[in-house]
Amino acid sequence: MAGSPQVTTASDLTIRPLTDAAELELFNGLDYVLNDEFADDLAQGRRRPSWMWVAQRSGRLLARAAWWTTSGSDEPKLFDIFDVDDTLDAAEATQIGVRLVTTALDAIIPDGTEPPEYLHFAPPDWRDNAASHRAVTVRMAALETLGARPLVERLRLEWRRGTPLPTPQGRLTFGSVTDREELIDLMVPVLDNTLDAHSRADLETMSPREAAAKQFDEEFAGFSSPRDWWRVASLDGEPVGFVIPARNTYNAVIAYIGVLPNFRGHGYVDDVLGEGVRILAAEDVPRIRASTDVPNVPMAKAFHRAGFVTFERTINMTWS
Repeated sequence: MAGSPQVTTASDLTIRPLTDAAELELFNGLDYVLNDEFADDLAQGRRRPSWMWVAQRSGRLLARAAWWTTSGSDEPKLFDIFDVDDTLDAAEATQIGVRLVTTALDAIIPDGTEPPEYLHFAPPDWRDNAASHRAVTVRMAALETLGARPLVERLRLEWRRGTPLPTPQGRLTFGSVTDREELIDLMVPVLDNTLDAHSRADLETMSPREAAAKQFDEEFAGFSSPRDWWRVASLDGEPVGFVIPARNTYNAVIAYIGVLPNFRGHGYVDDVLGEGVRILAAEDVPRIRASTDVPNVPMAKAFHRAGFVTFERTINMTWS
């Protein structure tokens, strides 16, 4: 790995990782929606002080960056914290951000390795709010300087306890997923003409079966919630679609939903999604989270019909 654990520039800018979890108060000197999760993430091994970096001048926190992983992993999987002091001039904030991320990447990511994907949570109206728009554009400008490129903007959606449950329509029957291979067999045709940007990116370098297996192994296999929550929807014995209700590290989620190509255009997505919502609501969860790409208008409308509200957006950038 290149770089050094601490760099002080001619402008008296000190860039360094946290020494230990006791410096979390310093790190939280910049506000963000994930601040309340950092202590538990550190305790559970999803973050490390050596992956949490700050830029300071005369003790003042000017910027911070951090990476996240799954418990038990030794490699960062997401670059999900990048904040600058938004009272700074935009040009200075961008410059400091570039220095910080460059230094941290040199220390954390081995030479020749593509950095993990970046994501940033923003208010749903961030384009219409001057402060939010500035915050997003400053961060994106800094990362684009380093070679990152926008991949997609996604809606973050939430169903809240007390919202009326979707009414079963009785058109489809539902059964459990038997095993990994059955689900992958169903995922492969769903990827045909997919509107999901991450899936489309995977399909540029791998077959649909390889892409489906990758998502199963890297995401679904890690859920600790019961797999008998997963449902396959059928019509007269023929699979129509499926839904993956689950609980990730932080929330109950609709992790994936798909309708097979031959059955699209009949509104079956509402039946399939409704089943997933009812399964999780029966567990008395306070909320159910879901996400979909902004261009995937049909899926967004289905979530809204099921009682979900858009509470944030996600900006995703990659180095690929």
